[in-house]
Amino acid sequence: MVKIVKSDAEWQRLLSDEAYHVARQHGTERAFSGEYASFKGDGIYRCVCCESPLFDSAAKFDSGTGWPSFYQPIAPELLEEKKDISHGMIRVEVLCAACDAHLGHVFPDGPKPTGLRYCMNSVCLSFIPRSQES
Repeated sequence: MVKIVKSDAEWQRLLSDEAYHVARQHGTERAFSGEYASFKGDGIYRCVCCESPLFDSAAKFDSGTGWPSFYQPIAPELLEEKKDISHGMIRVEVLCAACDAHLGHVFPDGPKPTGLRYCMNSVCLSFIPRSQES
């Protein structure tokens, strides 16, 4: 996969202040504040930075955490995972493989069939209804 590389100034011009903070500076949006936390549309969730398709709404579930959660990505190679020891916790950070945007974290407490919970920040995603997918 070819990496999409932009300067911080370019990312700041392209993204909202909140999206830049969360996606490019590894921030987190407040629980239950994101647009897609309880959203139920049918379609594809893409990276807000580079528009790579990441998650299908068919894999979305209500985790009760206040963030959109998925039990699997569209394809594993679309994401990168990295150990995150910030904030006194040990977690697995999830990044967009195409542009290195911070998306959220993955936890081993999700539903079948994977047992995983990809807990994503809404502000790092854009949603395309299935009817508009090309």
